[in-house]
Amino acid sequence: MMGNTAERPINKRDLIHKQDMNIVIVGHVDHGKSTVIGRLLADTHSLPEGKLEQVKETCRRNAKPFEYAFLLDALKDERSQGITIDSARCFFQTDARNYIIIDAPGHIEFLKNMITGAARAEAALLVIDAHEGVQENSRRHGYLLSMLGIHQVCVLVNKMDLTGYNERAFRKIERQYRRFLKRINVEPTCFIPISAMEGDNIADHSEKMPWYEGVNVLEVLDSFENETAQEEKPFRMPVQDVYKFTLNGDNRRIVAGTIETGRISVGDEVVFYPSGKRTTVKTLEAFNREPQDSVGAGWTCGFTVSEQIYVKRGEMACLAKEPAPKVTGRMLVNLFWLGKKPLVKGKTYFLKLGTAKVGMQLEEIRSVLDASNLDSRKKEQVDRHEVAECVLSLDRHIAFDLMSDIAASSRFVIVDEYEICGGGIVMHEMEDQTSWVRDKVLMRNYKWVGSDISSESRAEKYHQKAALVLITGEKSSPRKELARIVEKQLFDEGRFVYYLGIGGLMFGLDADIIDINMVPLNRKEHIRRLAEVAHIMLDAGVILIVSAVELNATDLDVIQTSVSPELVSVVWVGNEHTTDIPIKLHLPENDNLEASADAIRKHLSL
Repeated sequence: MMGNTAERPINKRDLIHKQDMNIVIVGHVDHGKSTVIGRLLADTHSLPEGKLEQVKETCRRNAKPFEYAFLLDALKDERSQGITIDSARCFFQTDARNYIIIDAPGHIEFLKNMITGAARAEAALLVIDAHEGVQENSRRHGYLLSMLGIHQVCVLVNKMDLTGYNERAFRKIERQYRRFLKRINVEPTCFIPISAMEGDNIADHSEKMPWYEGVNVLEVLDSFENETAQEEKPFRMPVQDVYKFTLNGDNRRIVAGTIETGRISVGDEVVFYPSGKRTTVKTLEAFNREPQDSVGAGWTCGFTVSEQIYVKRGEMACLAKEPAPKVTGRMLVNLFWLGKKPLVKGKTYFLKLGTAKVGMQLEEIRSVLDASNLDSRKKEQVDRHEVAECVLSLDRHIAFDLMSDIAASSRFVIVDEYEICGGGIVMHEMEDQTSWVRDKVLMRNYKWVGSDISSESRAEKYHQKAALVLITGEKSSPRKELARIVEKQLFDEGRFVYYLGIGGLMFGLDADIIDINMVPLNRKEHIRRLAEVAHIMLDAGVILIVSAVELNATDLDVIQTSVSPELVSVVWVGNEHTTDIPIKLHLPENDNLEASADAIRKHLSL
């Protein structure tokens, strides 16, 4: 029996050599999840020595009946409320493998924590109380597991002792819940009647239910199949940060993050998305660890590169020889909503995927589903506990994978007013209004041969940071005059600065797209070429000042696809703000251009 295979303390050496599996356990509040886990830990002798006796003695001294759930209740407020508030991880082993059990809360208020736990799981145990039967949360949890791509699901019908181990009660729940799972395309591995409190069908087969001839819980766990090894998938590492060193001539830049999938080795060519910048891994770095030539999924990793390119948090490191992730600012998603306020159009939220965090708007709701009863309808908002297929529009491009390709880099959460209010998976990438520019930028960065002089070295040499100042406004506004004054003031201070009037491009770079009336035949291409000139100037460390009449939000999107948004400042000159371009500084028209120029310099902290 499986229950007899683990009757010894866990040996750490065993944990190293066995295969691991993450299991999430879910279920309605008070249906017995914590008791199931406590019983698994006890029956596999995976508890610290004396822990079981200690908890039993505490219960005896307090005249409180012992429960296996107490083994997991580490927080006093959890014990007093009688519910599990946060996800907890527990470890145990059988002869087959090592298990990490993620206890995901079942109370409806803590569904978001359940989702965080489920996101790391390969299989699930779903607990239903034999006495209470299938509840709304039972159905919601089943749907969310399906949506997160967890299809190995075993349903544990717990507290069979409260029904007198009645087979009819078990079969009724099995029929009811199996019908529900079929509607969401989940084929459960099995249904097991158990009593976690009494230990029936946990580690050994119960003599109290002779009518049940299936596997026990430990046997079904060992029957679950591990996902395709994460190291065998394409390399994906969301960039957590870039660490720069200067002490004693140390000029390393270490790109750091946790490897979600795949493997990276010294000498590999790495591409960062969405920027498309590429370089080669020079060394692999780690704290308190021997130098390595290769490292794989699950490890926190840092590496130096051969060319000093500028990358930042939120980008995704991939290997040039492997399939690239998707990159866009629009996506078709399947999301769940847990916010107290509905998800609505016309409001900006934040979407977090990997280490990227970007402003997001709800563009379209294609369908809405109540996860507890699977009723679908057309709506103009997504209410609490509903699931929806939506189109999301992002403020800038990010890199991701589709759920069908790499689950880890397709899952996201949505933040509203500093709280996680929803999340989901990316089903498909969609074209956005700057896709045509992004493709050119990716090719440019792919072919770009970078300078050996880093942006930090240029900034130190010139005593400034590169910046693009877009001075725009109505046709009658003194944009050009103001731009020239700003340039002269900065130049006199010793800054590396250049003024470029957008009209100056027309008969040079834009000569092939200018009509007889001296108007660009293709405004978007006209703006793209300006952005490419700006990119080169900024790479050289210049403060570039550009004047142009009535730039709009679409123009800025094109520019910021080619140029890092954090380098761009938009100044509007004129009493009326006549376009939809977002601005950082508004200067009403006045006769004192020197004062206006001072305001721009102050805004730039120059």
